[in-house]
Amino acid sequence: MKIKTLILAAGQGTRMRSKLPKVLHKIADRALLHHVYDTSAQLENNAIFVIYGHGGELVKNQLAQLQVTWIEQAQQLGTGHAVQQAASHIQDDDVVLVLYGDVPLLQKTTLDTLLTNVSEKSLALLTVSLANPTGYGRIVRDDNQRVLKIVEQKDATEAEKQITEVNTGILATHGGKLKNWLARLGNNNAQKEYYLTDIIEMAVNDGLSVITNQPHNEDEVLGVNNRQQLAHLERAFQLQQANRLMEAGVTLRDPARIDVRGHFAQLGQDIEIDVNVVFEGVNQIADNVKIGANCVIKNAVIGENVEIFSHSVIENATVGANCRVGPFARLRPEAQLANDVHIGNFVEIKKSTVGVGSKINHLSYIGDSLVGSGVNIGAGTITCNYDGVNKFQTVIEDGAFIGSDTQLVAPVTVGKNATIGAGSTITKDTPAEQLTLSRTKQMSIPTWQRPVKK
Repeated sequence: MKIKTLILAAGQGTRMRSKLPKVLHKIADRALLHHVYDTSAQLENNAIFVIYGHGGELVKNQLAQLQVTWIEQAQQLGTGHAVQQAASHIQDDDVVLVLYGDVPLLQKTTLDTLLTNVSEKSLALLTVSLANPTGYGRIVRDDNQRVLKIVEQKDATEAEKQITEVNTGILATHGGKLKNWLARLGNNNAQKEYYLTDIIEMAVNDGLSVITNQPHNEDEVLGVNNRQQLAHLERAFQLQQANRLMEAGVTLRDPARIDVRGHFAQLGQDIEIDVNVVFEGVNQIADNVKIGANCVIKNAVIGENVEIFSHSVIENATVGANCRVGPFARLRPEAQLANDVHIGNFVEIKKSTVGVGSKINHLSYIGDSLVGSGVNIGAGTITCNYDGVNKFQTVIEDGAFIGSDTQLVAPVTVGKNATIGAGSTITKDTPAEQLTLSRTKQMSIPTWQRPVKK
């Protein structure tokens, strides 16, 4: 079976009250249209077409990585008109699947069922039963429950408005029949638009059965037309992610307070995650990891038995086994911690490696540095790695002890097992095994008097 998927993405989304095209608004930091593409891309032997309109060049530019054929709908004259724009790409023996760029949570399993209902004698239609069907096209059936047609809200009689089974707009049918129906579409309706839904009645009149199936839950087929709906589907999506994590053995302190804006390349056992943790990009987390509240983890590799305390940020960094990080720590890109490292509160590490067993526990900045094993860096230490134009490297060899409030002005090397006295500004390499310090002479002036306000 050769599938041609048409994703309709031409709508302006005026109720979003945004200059951004509707399909570029995001759930889990990914465009609505990208979610739809990801689901349809899982189907085998499938060519994907996106029919775009409002803000089309912006949509194409921001989603240029998608493997799709872009088709412009210059005038937005309805869903039927949108599908007509792709008619020249449809072959008679294709199975055509119609999706929508603002319906992001549709699942592949639902599409699999839909596609199995397509045959030479049947059209497949996805419907859903809603407690409040206002605004949706109603599914009209005969006394034998066979689908007869779809009636849009504005064209429905009072009796038809009482129907709770509604059209999702998602359907699949054979290409040859679809092209025939598209050629016969008219716009004799309240909106003066070409409704794709009119092909349902045409299919029935042509002797085809309309076979329906419904999604696992209604969130799968809900579209985004305003900010409230966007927020609702964001939380629905995040609850799905939370459930998947718990099914994989992760403990979540509150499944309603976690955001996964990416995926996990590795997920170990006995992981514990506190509230309001945000995961972005691709993360790898090994066994027995604990992550405190309000952390942000992005593109990180975290080894086993690590504890990350609250309010820490880890981005494009690697944390070895048995490390402790935070609270209020920041590991910036290219920070690499070996095993058994301690990074404490208000410590920032950037583009640096920290060796086995080293400790940087308080209020320090380590940038563009090579820190050896067993190093102890005192509070308030700064590597002065930037002269305003260029960046330079600091090397701290194994076993060194850096006293509090030290400035290491790069490029500089602190020798093995060296000690730097507190309050020093180090501008030259320091020898191994020795104490180095740089301080002005302390003095007291007995005749000095504190000034008073006149």
